Amino acid sequence: MQTFRIPYGCGFCTFDVEDARVQGILTPRKQLEHSFDSISQDEIVRQALSHPVGSQRLCEIARGKKNILVITSDHTRPMPSRITLPLLLEELRRKNPTCDVRILVATGMHRAMTLEEQSRRFGEDIVRNENIIVHNAFDDAEMVDLGVLPSGGRLRVNRLVKWAELVVAEGFIEPHFFAGFSGGRKSILPGIAARETIVHNHNAQFIASAHARQGILAENPIHRDMIFAAEQAKLAFILNVLLDENKQIAAAFAGNLNDAHEAGCRACLAHARVPLASADIVVTSNGGYPLDQNFYQCVKSLTAAERCVRQGGCIILCAAMEDGHGGAGFFHWFADRPGPESVLSDIETIPPEETLPDQWQAQILARVMRRAHCIIVTGEENRAFIEAMHLEWAATARQALESAARRMGADSTVTVIPNGVEVIVGEEV
Repeated sequence: MQTFRIPYGCGFCTFDVEDARVQGILTPRKQLEHSFDSISQDEIVRQALSHPVGSQRLCEIARGKKNILVITSDHTRPMPSRITLPLLLEELRRKNPTCDVRILVATGMHRAMTLEEQSRRFGEDIVRNENIIVHNAFDDAEMVDLGVLPSGGRLRVNRLVKWAELVVAEGFIEPHFFAGFSGGRKSILPGIAARETIVHNHNAQFIASAHARQGILAENPIHRDMIFAAEQAKLAFILNVLLDENKQIAAAFAGNLNDAHEAGCRACLAHARVPLASADIVVTSNGGYPLDQNFYQCVKSLTAAERCVRQGGCIILCAAMEDGHGGAGFFHWFADRPGPESVLSDIETIPPEETLPDQWQAQILARVMRRAHCIIVTGEENRAFIEAMHLEWAATARQALESAARRMGADSTVTVIPNGVEVIVGEEV
């Protein structure tokens, strides 16, 4: 018997599986290719800033610039901004101490970040002493037009990019379930883009593309739009980090938008790629807090499980989801329809320019549900919405495994992906 412990909120879910049933345990390599075991997280970041990829140092780029915009991640991302943001600001002001810096929180279409969440993320000194603005994708008056995306949609972003003489962004790189990887250009689109731009980029045709998958940038139509948006917004310098399983900084990449991001993505791919381990049942999580705050975000981990589960099998997701489903639109795609087939057929008829909020997450979830029966391990308070969305609820991972075994058989095989967000499932070996 093997005992597993996988992230759940700020704690863990534990469960046992008979040795003979376990097909694989898919975790990234323990050491990142570019990690620095002997130095602190601060020093990792300092080294990246002092040796930028494909760029001058930021302090040189910032010299003489009056208005500088720094874009950072919101509360739904485990970005260690308490470490990175002070160092980034220090580098910006090294040779330009009087510049006017504004920090823009890239919410995409998420809810606004509260002051409490800002203090927790950035530290009280930053919140008290810096000018922080929270992006609102729904406020048309705050947007400026930067042209037309390669896909044909209007590119509208926060007007502060026009105010700024220099645009800089911080973020982190991990596998992304349809953009290939997070980080880099995503600070602009969807980060500080208008609603109409985000939804057009996330259209049904693009989401259905075989190239819009974890770990893929080449020929990815969503990535293509995002790169264009970042270049039009004149994103001049990025600081991106890679995190280990404890959400500590393991590597950092700073410099040119494309060069630094590509270097970070190569390191992420080398770390995150795992062999496919097909099974009747796949158990996974969304990595715990803050990534499992709602069901909407948890769709990301389900795509890793989707790669491993056999057609007609079971996926078990363990997630605290203290914020519930994460969006009324997302919820109603399922609650108002008889099942995933109906969701997919309705979404596939929607043209790009009429893309609805949250339809992309619904499209991916429906695709997963069409492949496998999904059992969600979460609190009793979430049971009603889970069942309304045509998913099975379970109070514990043990209960979920018992239910899955009743469906698939007592000897059914099991693959465990402790954190489905941090792996890129490759080919079967």
